Amino acid sequence: MRELLRSNDPVLISFVEQLLLEAGVQPFLMDRNMSILEGSLGVLPCRVLVHEDVWPKGRSLMIEAGLSEWLFDPAPRPWTQS
Repeated sequence: MRELLRSNDPVLISFVEQLLLEAGVQPFLMDRNMSILEGSLGVLPCRVLVHEDVWPKGRSLMIEAGLSEWLFDPAPRPWTQS
């Protein structure tokens, strides 16, 4: 599995989930119900994962939908490196 998106926005998560499903890409949502454990504060983001084989297609779908700014980038940022 490979991560496409990480967000606290439930509307964005639902939109991406539906976008992927309509294109035949089965998403796997991680941490969707973590708000129950955290007290509904929304501090733990939900992650949208897809199978490694369809990750390029999922990425392309998000870019075509104008969601490229939301794509998960695992590269560390300069201000987070020690």
